[in-house]
Amino acid sequence: MNELLIAENINYSVSRSNLFSGKKPGKEILKNISFRLERGKILGIAGESGSGKTTLAKILAGVISYSGGKLIFNRSEEWQKTKVNPVQILFQNNGEILNPFREVNEIIEEAILLKAQNKKDIQSEKKKIFDSVNFPEHLWNRKGFELSGGEQQRAALARILAVKPELLILDEPFSAQDAESQLNLLNLFKEINKVYGITTICIAHNVNILKKLCDEIIIMYKGEIVEKGAIEKIFSQPGHPYTKFLMKADSFELSYEELKAEFENL
Repeated sequence: MNELLIAENINYSVSRSNLFSGKKPGKEILKNISFRLERGKILGIAGESGSGKTTLAKILAGVISYSGGKLIFNRSEEWQKTKVNPVQILFQNNGEILNPFREVNEIIEEAILLKAQNKKDIQSEKKKIFDSVNFPEHLWNRKGFELSGGEQQRAALARILAVKPELLILDEPFSAQDAESQLNLLNLFKEINKVYGITTICIAHNVNILKKLCDEIIIMYKGEIVEKGAIEKIFSQPGHPYTKFLMKADSFELSYEELKAEFENL
């Protein structure tokens, strides 16, 4: 198999200070996270808030360091030391990618220059990227703060594509979107995966959206992977109770007793 990413027993804990002793046992956020991602595939990660999804995404992108385990990307453990990280993440807050006081046009050109081999091709490359994320030309010279939330998201995605990542991580891209916008984004991400050949990880609460987008899925609960596998298999034969709970919740099929039992287990 042509594996791009291998995670082996990844753990992450945060230290907690004690007012009197100054030390307190750390809180485990992630516990023995292991999975493999084949090049060109789209992997979905689902779970409730606090399950560790975004923490895992930040570890994969090198934003934070893990406490234990091993990460291998493209057969190397040293990829995060390169000039441009081949793993890029589209955060929920696009302000972490876009400078609100700079023109989008300048931001994208600057990003293209990081990887450009021929500076003469910058304009054509820029147009290709903007077109691929449906970012219209009349917005190119706008500053970040002058854009709507949806426009900021597409501009941030263009900024990521400009540095030609090998792995794109989408952190809750469908949150606060209406049904039509969700469908448009879903089709956009599929097209990017197809045209650019970028391996993708998409984090979302809504498993039904992930079903339409992804090849494989991971279900996380309280910092652990409780189920993983091909989309068709997981949706046709969910094995873990929490996976079944998520599917019923998205389909509005939960009974009062099931919902009550879930909250009692939190």
